[in-house]
Amino acid sequence: MPMAQTLDMLERHPDRVSGAWVFKGTRVPVSALFENLKDGASIDQFLEWFPGVSRAQVEALLDYELTVLEQTAS
Repeated sequence: MPMAQTLDMLERHPDRVSGAWVFKGTRVPVSALFENLKDGASIDQFLEWFPGVSRAQVEALLDYELTVLEQTAS
């Protein structure tokens, strides 16, 4: 997914959630996904715990991060 489409799925407002990046239309910080995955949760569990976040949003973010890592390694 192109970066612009990925960023359309995220948002950041200085007056919401302390200015953290969140999944668009929610108050769920992007960092919550990575923290839960790090702690052993599956994507399905994360989506169950945070029903406002869509699978498309999660997959777009993970694809974007993988692309960034691959570009950095080049």
